[in-house]
Amino acid sequence: MTGTTAAARPPGRPRSSVDAAVFAATRRTVHELGYARATVDRIAAEAKVAKTTIYRRWPSKGELITACLLDAFGPAPLDGDTREEVLTSAVRWAAAKIGEPGVGAAFAGVFTDAVNDPALRRVLSSRLQDPYRIALEEALNEPTQRVLFFIDVVVGTLLHRMGMTGEPMVDSDVDVLVDMILRVYRHAGG
Repeated sequence: MTGTTAAARPPGRPRSSVDAAVFAATRRTVHELGYARATVDRIAAEAKVAKTTIYRRWPSKGELITACLLDAFGPAPLDGDTREEVLTSAVRWAAAKIGEPGVGAAFAGVFTDAVNDPALRRVLSSRLQDPYRIALEEALNEPTQRVLFFIDVVVGTLLHRMGMTGEPMVDSDVDVLVDMILRVYRHAGG
């Protein structure tokens, strides 16, 4: 390795390694302590990074949680040859992801914070919801309002169950949710 190559590389862990450590620590901390008690200080300590390292990447807890959720969810696997198959795969995927330790609690917590924080609502809308909304619009050939309704019903129902019981929705109830969504889409001419 030459001196110029070594000098050009910034000190410390590579960004992707730090991001992975912080996201894993965020999910663990939220799972163990709950969203409200999962402070940036505690997340930084769990990730073994400086708090400033987190704030350089994500200027607020809400932005950190949003980035962590994007990492946890990844791209939506909109599998299937028919609209019904695509809808079914989307609902089952969302249910599985929201049921992962720390993910549902992080999701619900950041939504609660967004109620009174317009800047956080914009972050959630543009960075978290929009990519999935656009993918669903294209996969289903549906207008924005109808896809937003689908997202609201599915995510709202899954988070409500998590909030009311502390547990993810069981598979048999996910089956019923899928059936309800498909009936609405069939009835509305989808």
